Order: sequence, then C-alpha cells, then structure tokens
Amino acid sequence: MSLAQSSVGSPAVNITIFGAFVLLTLVVVFRAGRGNRTASDYYTAGRGFTGAQNGVALAGDYLSAAAFLGIAGAVAVFGYDGLLYAIGSFVGWLVALLLIAEWLRNTGRYTMGDVLSFRMRRRPVRAASATSTLLVSVLYLIAQIAGAGGLVALLLGITSPGGQAAVIAAVGGLMIVYVLVGGMKGTTWVQIFKANLLIVTGLIVSAWVMGRFGFNFSSLLGQAADTSPQGDKLLGPGLQYGRTELSKIDFISLSLAAILGPASLPHILMRFYTVPNAKQARQSVVWAIWLIGGFFLMVLIIGTAATALVGPEVIMKSPGASNSAAPLLAYRLGGELLLGIVAAVAFATILAVVAGLTITASASFAHDVYANIIKNGDVAPAREVKVARMTALAVGLLGILGGIVAIGQNVAVLVALAFAVGASANMPSLVYSLFWKRFNTTGALWSMYGGMSVAVVLVIFSPAVSGAKTSMLPNADFAFFPLVNPGIVSIPLSFLLGALGSVYGRRDPDGARRYAEMEVRALTGAGAERARSESVV
Repeated sequence: MSLAQSSVGSPAVNITIFGAFVLLTLVVVFRAGRGNRTASDYYTAGRGFTGAQNGVALAGDYLSAAAFLGIAGAVAVFGYDGLLYAIGSFVGWLVALLLIAEWLRNTGRYTMGDVLSFRMRRRPVRAASATSTLLVSVLYLIAQIAGAGGLVALLLGITSPGGQAAVIAAVGGLMIVYVLVGGMKGTTWVQIFKANLLIVTGLIVSAWVMGRFGFNFSSLLGQAADTSPQGDKLLGPGLQYGRTELSKIDFISLSLAAILGPASLPHILMRFYTVPNAKQARQSVVWAIWLIGGFFLMVLIIGTAATALVGPEVIMKSPGASNSAAPLLAYRLGGELLLGIVAAVAFATILAVVAGLTITASASFAHDVYANIIKNGDVAPAREVKVARMTALAVGLLGILGGIVAIGQNVAVLVALAFAVGASANMPSLVYSLFWKRFNTTGALWSMYGGMSVAVVLVIFSPAVSGAKTSMLPNADFAFFPLVNPGIVSIPLSFLLGALGSVYGRRDPDGARRYAEMEVRALTGAGAERARSESVV
C-alpha cells in the first residue's frame, strides 16, 4: 500500500493493537483506583511514589504527543529547526530542578494555589491560581487531543471533518474515564507504564533505522538531505527560523517559552506532591532529565529517518500532516505490525498526558475554588473529590471541542503556545513567592492576570490562529501580532507587573512573618505536611 494513500496499514490490525493497549491501561487504572479513599489519594496518590517512580511518571507526563509526534514531524519537515523545539524544552527541566521542585514540595499541599496562599490573601490568590491552571490545562489538552485525532485518522483512513471529530470525542471520553476512576494513582501508573513503552519503542525504531544505515548517522543525514526538496538546507538553521529578522525574534520567543514553560505547567507542578518529601521530588526531576534527554535523541533519529525514508511531501499530504511522520516511518520499516505498535504507544502517550492534565485542572477548581473560596475550607473531603470529578467531565468536554477546532495543527507548536501562557501566568508568581520577601497579593494578581491576559490576547491575534495557511482558522485573517509565540512579550511583562504590584500595592497582614516561616519550610521541609488552615483570608 502506498504511503500517500489516506490510510496506512490495515485498519483491522491497527484497531486490534489499539484495543489491546487500551484494555491493558484500563485494567491498570481500575486496579489502582480501588485504593482512592481520601482527597490525598485522589489528588496526590497518597504521596506514596518514590523519586524514581515519579521521575518516570514525570517523563511520561511530559513526553506527550508534542514530543513524539510533533517534534518528530518538525524534524522531518524542518530538519535542524525542528530539533530546536526539543532543545528548549529539555533545558527547561533544569529550571524545574534548580528553582521549583524541592521548594514547591515543601511549601504546598495539592496545588500551586497552596504555595501562593501560604503568605498572601487566600481568596484572590487561589482564584487567580485556579484560573491559570484551568486555562493552561485546556490549552495543553487541545494540543494532545488534536494529535490523537490526527493519529487515529491516519490509521483508519478517516479524512472527513465529521469522522475526525468523532474520533476526538472518543479519545476525550476515554480520557475522562481514566480520571474519574483512577485518580492520580491510576493516572501515575498509566504514565509509568506508557513511559517505559515509549522509551523501549523509541529504542527499537532508532536502532532499526541506524542498522539500515550501518549505524552511521552521517549516512542518515545525507539520505535525508537527498530526499528533502530543501536539500542540504535541511541540515542547517533557517528553514523555519532565521530567514527574516521577524522569524529570529519568533525563535527567541519560542525558546523563552520552552525554557520557562515546563516548570510552569500545572500538571508538572502537581506531580511534585505525589512523593513523600523534597529529596524525592528533586530525584524525580533528575530521573526525568535523563529519560527525556535520551528520548529526544531518539526523536532526532526518528524524525531524520522519516525525511530520508518517507519524504516531507508524503508526510504533509497524510492525515495529521507533520504529526504523521513517526507512524509513517514505522510502516516503512516494519509494516503493519510495527505501525500498529508505534501508533498504539503514541495513543497511550496521549491518553496518559490528557488524563494528568484533566485531574490537575479538576483538583485546582475543587480544592482552590470550591473548598477554599466558596466553602471557606469547611467541606468534607468526599464532597471535594465529587466536585473534582464533575470538573473533570467539564474540562474534558472543553478539550474535545478545542481539539476538533485544532485538527491538523502541529502539536509541538500548540504545546509551545501553552508553554507561553503557563510561563506568563505562573513562573513569575512562583519565583517571587519563593524568593522575594517584598512580594505581596497585589503583585501576584497583577502578574498572573496580566501575564495570562496578554499571552492569550496575543495568541488569538497571532498567525497561529489566523492569517496563514497553517493557522487554526486559515480562511480568516484578524492577526495583528506578527509572532507565532507571544513569550518574548508576555513573560517579561508578567515579571514586571509582579514587581510593580509588589512595590505599589498594600502590604499583606503579617506578610514578613509568613515569608520567614515559608522560607524555613521551603529550605528544611519542617511542617510541610501541616494543613494550610492558617492561610490569610
């Protein structure tokens, strides 16, 4: 069967392997979910995971459709410039290791709102934190679900918009089941399971490719340059960034978002609470760095091999466009069986990531908004978990609708936009709260709402949404902001707003004492498990 056809491989084989993987993960979720008895179990898996286990889960949480499908596709189409997505994201984990992991674990309980409200006025800060978490989670969900829709459409030969929308709805429904049944414990075990599958599959495909080229990477690069219409330009910078001054600025903006984004994503931050102490949180990030770095090396080989053996033109004409590079390569190498395995692993990857995002968004609303704002901390844990499950259903539906709109977009680009919004909304407040004594509620609100609003507005009026053939709305043109990624504007502005609000806003009651207590807790972990009932109202 030609790779240029609308479907690849045998739909029957693909469905069989998909079904086996889905059933296996559902068994894991149901078995793990039986132990969910408290809010701590549902939100943080009872803090019962080791640093190594959580590190693998962190890698599983992060190695999403963007890492496997999106970056492989970007490398296949844009060569050197496509790899830049991976480099920026990988560096971002050093920020998480040095600035966030240990301190966050010592000062929070379930959500980012716990950290910020420790030394500030509880209600407004928790509201801002929940708003940011819900927004970033939905944006990230859209990217993952859009990737799943393109993948399944490729394997089943579904090209009609209605058919792809139905596929996305099915993916979203399965994701909701994961969250409602398994909670954080079930989601974590699925992420550990799929991270191992993803890394092993990446090793197999990479070794297979290198074997075909005599384990000579130069030969692979030469074949890719010969196959690509861009020729040797594929191997150097400039195909996507660097051709104009504007594209250079866009790359700087993307890099800033990629570096600060991982440590700002709510589902990554929440995972630091699933381990018993700060030492294990730090070890989690070390494990994640090694696993993610190794996998990105495999993605480089896979994306380059897709150029050499499949060709960018065939990739871009397939359902899912650039996101289909890795599955098409698998079909070229090993036929229907390898294609089915690679696609099923990618599908499991997406399911695990969207489940983590959904439980984070639902936990933030239930814990920060419902329990601590609406009920003022006076709510039964069982009721709080029930509200979290209801929120998960609503968030899942929003992700499904957004994924339908984003069909065909490169998921790596979509994730970079989520990184920019997350870094603009969360990173300044986290850094200031942990390390600046003068920081106050006004600074937090200005930073979070201001950075978030600017980032979202610039995304809406950017070429990512309209005004270009690759936009979400290619037939519309209301873009006035010239950059695809808003990070270079929104992130520094958010830091500035946080500083100005802290200088000119009124001091929080007893703020100096609370900062001193928070500093001791952040550095030593003393009292880290104590309830946050003393937060300022």
